[in-house]
Order: sequence, then structure tokens, then C-alpha cells
Amino acid sequence: MSFKVAFIGAGSIGFTRGLLKDLLAVPEFRGIRVSFTDINARNLDMVTQLCQRDIRENGLAIEIESTTDRREAVRGARYVFVVVRVGGLEAFRHDVDIPLRYGVDQCVGDTLCAGGIMYGQRGIEAMLDICKDVREAAEPDVLMLNYANPMAMLTWACNKYGGVRTVGLCHGVQGGHRQIAKALGLKKEEVDIVCAGINHQTWYISVKHKGIDMTGRLLEAFENHPEFSKTEKVRIDMLRRFGYYSTESNGHLSEYVPWYRKRLTRSATGSISARGSTAKRADICVFARRGGTGSRPIFRTG
Repeated sequence: MSFKVAFIGAGSIGFTRGLLKDLLAVPEFRGIRVSFTDINARNLDMVTQLCQRDIRENGLAIEIESTTDRREAVRGARYVFVVVRVGGLEAFRHDVDIPLRYGVDQCVGDTLCAGGIMYGQRGIEAMLDICKDVREAAEPDVLMLNYANPMAMLTWACNKYGGVRTVGLCHGVQGGHRQIAKALGLKKEEVDIVCAGINHQTWYISVKHKGIDMTGRLLEAFENHPEFSKTEKVRIDMLRRFGYYSTESNGHLSEYVPWYRKRLTRSATGSISARGSTAKRADICVFARRGGTGSRPIFRTG
């Protein structure tokens, strides 16, 4: 099967490499064309080399087409993945720091509230520019798969104003699936899940093992787990109150139910490892960009 898949923002190694590996794990897709584009030529070259090595190690003949010319990258594409972070980590930091000056505490700030709105104001304009290239250069029935946040805002803008058929996707479902299996002491492939909700507010409404409903056993499993009982206190409390486990990490979930951020102490929302502290995601990203060297990030509490 031969068709073209383009990645916009391909310099993002985590998303690009992971998504490409998932695609090429499907036997029918092993003859596709792949193109990468990014505004950062250095990151683009690095990720292209890594992904090309993965391809060769698996005995595939695909040669990645890599270019900083976005229009050229999407030319003739049937599917376009968008994995951009508009404004980079510098702007990401402002999305958290500016609201914090006025008492608005966020762990990530990439979906709603002040940080999400600021992010959306940058992202919508960029996404509409991307849509113009996709409309004019890609296949007529192209499907755009958007991983960029704020998910709801950007996907809405692309569908309503960008003129490109777009769906929004997030990796949170897979992450929580792994956690649930671990909490139950089972292999992930043995656990069947059904999720419902909207981006960053998605819930595992059914968890089964060999046909047996395990949904009602999750609370006890998480409360007694030596790791998750400490690192996922907000998720566990929501599970206790409403009966369903969330796809979102401890700190991220607390942003959408801000009662936790206003009323609980830092020890209750979780330690640093519990992903609950202010600006945690931005601090980790900056630290990782430095190659994990230098001073560790400072986790502020507001």
C-alpha cells in the first residue's frame, strides 16, 4: 500500500519517532512514503537520522523525505500529523508564569484557563497557516491528525475555519491503560478498555480482563499500589468520588478540577514525582533540552 504521510513539527522526537514506529508496525503500511518538516533544521536533521536508523534496522526500504519547506513536505500527502509546539518552551514558560503572578496556579497550562487561552491565541493562527498549505498541496481528501494543544481549540479552528478535515488525538489513553494493567498486576495486552470523554477529560468507563469487568476493582488496586497510591492521589480521589479513572496525570487532572490546587497542600496534590507541582511540565522540558545537565528544575508552588 503506497501513500504519503507528512509530519509537521517533526523535530519533536518523542511524538515523531513514536508515531512513526506505530505506523510502520502495521505490515500494510511498510511501503508508505514519509516526509518530515520543521522550522528547526538542527532538530529536524537529528530526528530524521534517528528515524531513518530505526527504519533500516527493521529492514524497510523507506527513505524519509526531510525538508524545512512545509508546503513541499505536505505535497501529495494523504495524512498529515501535526506535532508542533507553537512558541517553543520559551512561550510555554510564559503561559504558566504570567497567570501565576495573578494567583492562577497551573501544572501544565496547555488546555484551558489563562495558559490554555494564551497558547490557543498563538496556535490557532499557526494552524490556519498550516491548513492553507495542506488544502493547496496535499491530496484532496487529506486527513489531518492533530496532536498539538490546546487540542479542542486547534482542532475546532482547523475544521471550522481551516477547511481541512481534522481529528484531535492524545497519547493519554495509552498511558493510563498501562497504569491500570500494572495496578491490577496484569499484562497490558490482557486488559480491554473503553474510554469516553473529551481531550484531557477522558475516563476509562469499562475495564475488562478475559471478559470479566474489573472497573469496580480499580479503586482498591490503586489505593494499595505502592507507587500509584503516592503519585496519583488526585486521580484516585476522583475515582473514589465518581467511579472512573482518568487518563490524565495527577497534576494535569488537578487543573481541570481546580478545587485540588486551591484547597489541598502540596503533599496532598503529590510530591514532585507525582507531577502535581506548578509549571512541572515546562520545567521538565527545559531540563531535558539541556540534556539532563546542570541544575535540576525548580518546582514552584505558587
